[in-house]
Amino acid sequence: LYTMPIEGTGAGHATRLTSGPAFDMQPRFSPDGTRLAFSSDRGGLWNVWVMNVDGSKPTQVSREHRWFVNSPTWAPDGQSIYARKHFVRQRSLGAGEIWQFHVAGGEGLQVTEKNGWQKDQGEPALSPDGQTLYFSKDITPGDTFEYNKDPFTTIYAIIARDLKTGRERTVTARPGGAVAPR
Repeated sequence: LYTMPIEGTGAGHATRLTSGPAFDMQPRFSPDGTRLAFSSDRGGLWNVWVMNVDGSKPTQVSREHRWFVNSPTWAPDGQSIYARKHFVRQRSLGAGEIWQFHVAGGEGLQVTEKNGWQKDQGEPALSPDGQTLYFSKDITPGDTFEYNKDPFTTIYAIIARDLKTGRERTVTARPGGAVAPR
């Protein structure tokens, strides 16, 4: 992972934060700008890690031993991280659930439930007040993934989940779909 000046390379150089054989990706700045959450396989399996913005003190947050955990996003208070837990059993793309992890680590708390083993949901994002979780979800009929989906129908929708009540509503569901809420 690298940081670079917002002005681009003309204003400075990219600064390496991580190195070595691990594959680190999906960095997200903490709300106060002092830390980065990221996905890494440095522990042997994809999990969420946190480090200082200078690359020091990498610490494992999620401790999954079977499924991948990725796509971290910070809660506004900087005390927890929401991420996608990726379940793979019958196909490589798998299914997803959103989990909440305290930055100090631990088992995590399941927030959403997967629809079988082939329908994905992920890419979590939180509202600025931390009350609503947004995520993308495959809303095609059935519980089997199909590669030849009709692009003129809705494939993925953006869902909003009230974190107090658990109620979900569709924010957008248009032909082709929508992904990566921010």
